[in-house]
Amino acid sequence: MFTSRPIGFVSSPYKDASEVPKGLGAKHDADGVLKILAEFEPGLTDIEGFSHLIVIWAFDRSPKIELRGDDLLGTPPSDNRPHGVFATRSPRRPNPIGLTTVELLRREGVELSVRGVDMLDGTPILDIKPYLSNIPSEKLRRGWLAEAEARQK
Repeated sequence: MFTSRPIGFVSSPYKDASEVPKGLGAKHDADGVLKILAEFEPGLTDIEGFSHLIVIWAFDRSPKIELRGDDLLGTPPSDNRPHGVFATRSPRRPNPIGLTTVELLRREGVELSVRGVDMLDGTPILDIKPYLSNIPSEKLRRGWLAEAEARQK
C-alpha cells in the first residue's frame, strides 16, 4: 500500500470549502503561500525559473468514503447532468488527492508565493512539479465542460 507524507502546507485565504469558487467560470486567482518543510528546501533549487507549478495535495478534510458503482457518478455545480468522478474535480474520490496549477510569483527560502490557490488553509502538500506542456492549446479538449458552458449561453 502507498503511504504519503506532506512536504509542506498551504497558506490560503480559504478556511472553509464553501469559500472556494466553484462552477462554470469560477476564477481561481487567490494568492497563497506554499510553505515547504525545511528538510525539503534543497528540492526547491532552481524552481524560480518556472512560471507555473503543479501542486499535488491531499483532501485532508474530506470524509473518508469508499466509492463504488453509483457513488462514482456525481452532478458537479457546473452542470445539471451526472458525470464520472474521474471526469470532474470533485473532492469525493477513491483516493483523496487534489491537483492544482498555480502561478509562481516568487520564492523566499522555503516559501513559494503563488496565485491560483483553490485549497483550504493548512492543506498538506504532497508534491510540486514544474508545469510543462507540449500540447498546443488548439488540441486541448474540454469534454462535458465545454458542452455545459455552451448550454449556459
